[in-house]
Amino acid sequence: MNSNLLKYLGMFIILVLLQVLIFNNIQLSGMLNPYVYVLFILLLPFDTPKYLLLILGFLLGLSIDIFSNTAGMHASASLFGVFVRPAVLNLLSPREEYQKGTSPRVYYYGFIWFLKYTLLVVFAHHFFLFFVEAFSFANFLQILSRGAISAIVTSGLILMSQFVMYRK
Repeated sequence: MNSNLLKYLGMFIILVLLQVLIFNNIQLSGMLNPYVYVLFILLLPFDTPKYLLLILGFLLGLSIDIFSNTAGMHASASLFGVFVRPAVLNLLSPREEYQKGTSPRVYYYGFIWFLKYTLLVVFAHHFFLFFVEAFSFANFLQILSRGAISAIVTSGLILMSQFVMYRK
């Protein structure tokens, strides 16, 4: 069996379990909700076909929805994150293009590039998730601030994971 397939399957399972068992229980006054499962979407290889990205994003969000009883909110937000990912990658594309066979990691593209990439995709995911949860423009500033605070904390956790898991 392909070692990359096993690696990504293991990452999928571990991130879903971490999210469901630990991070879903972290909520500070309704403003901070870290959703680190987005890391799976962020770390998929550049050459992953778009249809596979959509399927994996949907399965990831659906897994979180099943355990969290959230009726498709995470599935739709994960699909939105997968949809935004190529545009963010094009926006942040280095001059010499992305290297074949690499993944978006601090190790390959540096801290600043990965920070921008993570913040943009995570904020888009979180804003969409919190907007779907509220399903109203009535509290737009609260949704925006909640999304920003949660995205900053989630991005910090994701960056820390890069230095813990993927050392040179």
